[in-house]
Amino acid sequence: MAGKIKTCVSLYSLQDEYLNKRMSLGDIMHFVKDNNAEGIEILPDQMLKGSPDISDDVLAEWNRLIAETGLTPVITDVFLNTNLYKNRKLTKKECIDLLIKEIKLANKLGVHLIRLVSMIPYWVLKPLLPYCEKYDVAIALEVHAGMAFDNPETQKFIDEMKSLNSKYVGLVIDTGIFCKKFPRVVANYETAMGTSPEIFNYVASLFEKGTDLHRVLIENNFAFPPELEKAIKTERDRMFAHLCDGYENYPYEVLDEYMPYIKHFHFKLFEMTEEGPEYSIDYKGLLKYLHEHNYDGYVSTEYEGNRFRLPGKPMIEKEQVAKHLAYVKQCLEEIQK
Repeated sequence: MAGKIKTCVSLYSLQDEYLNKRMSLGDIMHFVKDNNAEGIEILPDQMLKGSPDISDDVLAEWNRLIAETGLTPVITDVFLNTNLYKNRKLTKKECIDLLIKEIKLANKLGVHLIRLVSMIPYWVLKPLLPYCEKYDVAIALEVHAGMAFDNPETQKFIDEMKSLNSKYVGLVIDTGIFCKKFPRVVANYETAMGTSPEIFNYVASLFEKGTDLHRVLIENNFAFPPELEKAIKTERDRMFAHLCDGYENYPYEVLDEYMPYIKHFHFKLFEMTEEGPEYSIDYKGLLKYLHEHNYDGYVSTEYEGNRFRLPGKPMIEKEQVAKHLAYVKQCLEEIQK
């Protein structure tokens, strides 16, 4: 029997609306509900004052909004800032203590899953597991483009995850690893800022061939291939070229062995097109794969096109999120008939 794929929105998607006070947390949550999403994903340190040590008043307001909207609080996004001090990094104990606070906070919020940002070290898992079990909160590493399955640190986490074999440890997949085209909004923004179009033309050609810059760099011992060096005209070009390996072109089948461990998906959104689909990622194909593999969980709209808004152009976070949700729901209706 196929699992039920449910919709969700990462409130990261509406961060500009929140930061510039066009929308409050309550406004955002009602917007998400009005667009028929079932759940929300929140970055507590972005939208809950005092996080992870929130006050009773902040918690009461959160509970009121959850009750008022009927949204399911699905997952919290957690970062581990090891550079809190100028003269040293946090010790292992300090890192673990901070993450224990995040587990307790998730429990207070009624959330049963935490996304750990990419590259959080594997050694946090064993000491955190008793707290995960006590507070009924799973922890899952984000597998992100540029730091995905071929990354040694990601593999160390996966090895430890498999060794522990606990329902409280898993993965969150960021779909930036499934780009079929290089995001057009990124190219348009970068060229407007002065990056040579030849850089984009080269990187886009790799996607057309079924590969990506990340894979090419690995094959080339992390040196730029001659075609890319030829396209580089300025230091800005060189800087942008390094950033281009953050978009990957994996086949869906890379998930086959990891499906039992996958807790959640970030459905990366760069640009919804006028024609309907997202420009870079074939979400209908991915949803079909997930349906056929009995995925039972949430897929969370995560809009990142906001960071590539051209100067003088309006912010379109709400419009893009609404379009993406509608498209995902349309695909699910067709796939899950």
